[in-house]
Amino acid sequence: MSSLDLFDLSGRIAIVTGGGRGIGFAIAEGLATAGAAVVIADILKENGEKAGDAIRSKGFRSKFIPVDVTKRDSVQNLISKTLEEFGQIDILVNCAGIILRKPIEEVTDEEWNSIMDVNLRGVFLCSQMVGIEMIKRKQGKIINISSNISQVLQPGRGIYAISKAGVSHLTKVMALEWAPYHINVNAIAPAPTMTDLNKKYFEEHPEDLKERIRSVPLGRLGDPKDYVGMAILLASKASDFITGQTIFVDGGSILI
Repeated sequence: MSSLDLFDLSGRIAIVTGGGRGIGFAIAEGLATAGAAVVIADILKENGEKAGDAIRSKGFRSKFIPVDVTKRDSVQNLISKTLEEFGQIDILVNCAGIILRKPIEEVTDEEWNSIMDVNLRGVFLCSQMVGIEMIKRKQGKIINISSNISQVLQPGRGIYAISKAGVSHLTKVMALEWAPYHINVNAIAPAPTMTDLNKKYFEEHPEDLKERIRSVPLGRLGDPKDYVGMAILLASKASDFITGQTIFVDGGSILI
């Protein structure tokens, strides 16, 4: 076996929540190019269908299944349909998430609940329910999308930071408990990234954009494709002895 074979995902089945756009889509497409069949799981039907079509148009296997990661019955439906279509689940990428930019003193109960439900409870529900299937097979790879903001704080993003710190700690807990079943659980922590949604925000807040760029030693924001290589590594045999880690792919922002 060559060293490149360690990264081959042929025959693997991956679910990517939030796979309809941005970082989620980039990772889903990357896993597909490495050989995996990919389930695009997203609450936005139009985005999910377009993402699945785009991956299939390149000759790879992909299917869109709608999901609301905050609802247990919706997650169960995602798992059931994936097993019905593909027979197994080898890889789960928890990328569904939302952001809130607001000072702590202005955050409402509804905003707190929304951020925690999607960013943290959603990761828990999907991981718990997919984890049950992986425990049966005694194998699996779970990749959570955390954020550099779980460690490097930025003004006006406190609630988002708390949710992502929770994701990183949940990653450790699941990695420890599921290690006996040969399930690897790790997280990727991106820097601020120029997704379509963030592009609109930064166009309206150019000073914040300058500040975010100044906070990254490599001198730019992230691009969704910057996280594909790490996702392939963590989904593949190459990471069989890596678990419980939050890996910062952030242009060095954690250094300052």
